[in-house]
Amino acid sequence: MAPKEDMLPPGWEDLDRQMGQLFMMGFDGTSVNPQIRSLIEDYHLGSVLLTAKNLTSAEETTQLVLELQTIARNAGHPVPLLIALDQENGGVNSLYDEIYIRQFPSAMGMAATGSKSLAHEVAIATAQELKAVGVNWILGPVLDVLTNVRNQPLGVRTTGDDPQEASQYGVQFMKGYREAGLVTCGKHFPSYGNLEFLGSHTDVPIITESLEQLSLSALVPFRNAIIQGLDAMMVGGVSMSSAGMNVMHACLSDQVVDELLRKDLRFQGVVVSECLEMEALTHNIGVGGGTVMAKNAGCDIILLCRSFPVQQEAINGLKLGVENGIIGRARIEQSLHRVLALKSRCTSWEQALNPPGLPSLTQMQPSHTNLSTHAYNNSISVVRDRQNLLPLSNVIEPGEELLLLTPLVKPLPASAVSLSVAESMHGPLERDRTASVVSGESVFKELGRSLSRQRNGRVLHTSYTANGMRPIHEDLIRRASAVIVVTADANRNLYQQGFSKHVSLSCQSQYSPSGDRREKPVIVVAVSSPYDFAMDSSIGTYVCTYDFTETALQALVKVLYGELTPMGLLPGSINRSQKLYQSRQHWLVENWNEERDSVGLDALLNAVRGDSPHGQRSELLGVASHSFLLRREDIDEAHFVVRNSSTQALYGFCATYFFRSTGTGVIGCLIVDPSRRKLSIGHSLHSRAIRTLLQRRGLKRFQLGSRLPGIYLGIPTVNPVERKRLRQWFANLGWNTALSRSVCSVILRNLTTWVPPEGLAATLQNVEVTYDLVYGWDFARAILDHIKTNARQGVADIYRMALGSAPNCGIIRAKRPFDGVILGSIVIYNERSALAEHMPVLRGTQTSVGGISSPVISPCADDYSTVMQGLILLAIRQIRKLNANAVVMDCVDGDGNFDCLSTMGFSMLHSFEEVNCDAATWTMMHSS
Repeated sequence: MAPKEDMLPPGWEDLDRQMGQLFMMGFDGTSVNPQIRSLIEDYHLGSVLLTAKNLTSAEETTQLVLELQTIARNAGHPVPLLIALDQENGGVNSLYDEIYIRQFPSAMGMAATGSKSLAHEVAIATAQELKAVGVNWILGPVLDVLTNVRNQPLGVRTTGDDPQEASQYGVQFMKGYREAGLVTCGKHFPSYGNLEFLGSHTDVPIITESLEQLSLSALVPFRNAIIQGLDAMMVGGVSMSSAGMNVMHACLSDQVVDELLRKDLRFQGVVVSECLEMEALTHNIGVGGGTVMAKNAGCDIILLCRSFPVQQEAINGLKLGVENGIIGRARIEQSLHRVLALKSRCTSWEQALNPPGLPSLTQMQPSHTNLSTHAYNNSISVVRDRQNLLPLSNVIEPGEELLLLTPLVKPLPASAVSLSVAESMHGPLERDRTASVVSGESVFKELGRSLSRQRNGRVLHTSYTANGMRPIHEDLIRRASAVIVVTADANRNLYQQGFSKHVSLSCQSQYSPSGDRREKPVIVVAVSSPYDFAMDSSIGTYVCTYDFTETALQALVKVLYGELTPMGLLPGSINRSQKLYQSRQHWLVENWNEERDSVGLDALLNAVRGDSPHGQRSELLGVASHSFLLRREDIDEAHFVVRNSSTQALYGFCATYFFRSTGTGVIGCLIVDPSRRKLSIGHSLHSRAIRTLLQRRGLKRFQLGSRLPGIYLGIPTVNPVERKRLRQWFANLGWNTALSRSVCSVILRNLTTWVPPEGLAATLQNVEVTYDLVYGWDFARAILDHIKTNARQGVADIYRMALGSAPNCGIIRAKRPFDGVILGSIVIYNERSALAEHMPVLRGTQTSVGGISSPVISPCADDYSTVMQGLILLAIRQIRKLNANAVVMDCVDGDGNFDCLSTMGFSMLHSFEEVNCDAATWTMMHSS
């Protein structure tokens, strides 16, 4: 006989009734439909998920929830329903009512205020409003750490990239929700903060960190929330692939739920699965089987969003699993105990059938309105304003015109849980215009009107798209006296980055009516992710709002016109002057001496090459000691060694370059003898390199990885284990590796038998683009102007070298035929060129080879991939004329380009992560 404390309360003996409590389900429509009624009456459903598609107003939500609870009561449910929804604030609110429900900043916006107490107050207010309409379970807080900020679907739904900060804010949100009477659900365990997206929509995102790496960072907020009494935990539908952990769906894995969450983290609360209506799960396993697997893994509540047939399949699958003995009754009863305990903490029939409703919301309204305004006013962050363009009255007169340029964006996503992870991979889905937040286009129209009203002056407003700069934009820029460019997740919508830079460059070269060159003020405002231009100091005035709700943009207008002093700071590691990790500096670092150290460096390079894992191509193939020496008048070089002064053997080497034209200090290489690692040699070299670069006059930014010379383009990433180790090592030294950008080198082998993809030639003929191959400085001005619009550090230097190395280097241009505007360019070179000396990837290929480098596509190009493929196709044809057997393409930006290249037959040689940071960050670190 079971112990008395494990006995179920009376009325719970029936298996069907037990099982119904172990599901959470949603439904379509804004009123009770036959499907949700049947689930409650016939299947004893215990928890209902409401999403933005169910909710039209606070009043109707209250009535809907009351009706659901009344159905449950009349059907004989012993306890009320759990009514759950997302209300993360910012752009992710399921319940929206402009009269009764207040808008508060996103999680990252709250972190930008720097106030944990304010976060606690906002959480209480959010939960009080939900409690008033009858909701008793909030699916929050988000506890993910954004360990990789680029191309991640969560964005501002997290508090940032710092695990301790995410933990502190997560706990404050959780405590606030509970204080107002709701139960909580942390998400998305074990982490959605660094997902890799591979394959089709039927494949799930992958976590590649090992458990040890997750434990040091991503799991910290989850662990602390558990200690502080988190009620429930949502386990995601991601896969995991690392040493000792290969899981297809985390929420279906006992390794994740029973072992990691229950045993290692000692979580005793309710475990909720991710929605099992994911296409990937349906395709690979089936919902019935997935339900059984989730239950056996340790999930207490299985989530199924809205498809009635699928929901029935899940319930039948669970029942069949019990009948077949796959699932024990003890596990069912254990989950039921947890669910009933959760319900006892947040609801009773008296509460469920008497929601406070509008009278309560009316009473809260004044204080919550003030709290909302206060929170937004404290979140707006001016990251940079080097030329003192703010307030706008500094740079624009009342009678002058202000130009607002905004992207066409989709409506803000509401209920995150109602969208599967697979949907999140492809961006927010379209929603009804009547849903919780209106489209970005409408919001930005209101922003334009607010800007106009506030200054009593004319505001020109137009949108921009992936089609880039158009004549209308150029005309409006010429007319306006100042320009505001809005971006929304530019890291996931790269056209926005190109467009913003194009506008910035265009405004730098404007002329006054008298013919004098006059720089036009440009302000870039990121209205979602703050990482759009966080580390790009070429944007001189940069403001972040963290969401584009109407309340956020009202606060923005006040900041732009000087009515409000911006108080927000970028959350996480970017804005924190953290101390560099100080290792014991017991290694003497000396300046490189070519005559003394060349032989020793060649020996060190051989040792590092020999240490490469079997079957992995070393990045140092083809590199010799002279490969690091540029010997150019416009680039300052300083290289350092740690050596044995008796034997002359080198233990470590570091190459640095200062590119005067852009003010960029670059660490191009840092290598240590494999037999002498973990002895602080690398720390010593790195510290000397940073101190030397900080002394360069005009230093604006730092970069880890050099495109010229192209030896290490950044942190090597081919070996995942080594990549993680190096990222952590450089992060400990102060580099913000979360803001890395991918860059790679690729190769096309068997050139003699290669044929272009079917239909490519025809596609290129149908596009209005002309191509030519040019050599020498006569073409420099137009090409270098084009390069400025969209190229990363080092690319311009490669083009300058190519222009000065005719006839062994040339440049292929793609041009618009009717006006000659350059739409794209690419460098082409042979083994005899000066450029080949600094591109060892070319010499390391043991065959006759030609080189392509640094494609640059203009924001004006209508079809990015077509122009890119056209340039590459012509380059391949030119190299083939030289009787080469292969083509190597280096310095390729990896953000979305590799798919285009692989269809043309290229395969990966080396991949890297290029890391940038503002010089001011290092200055603070070394002065603090």
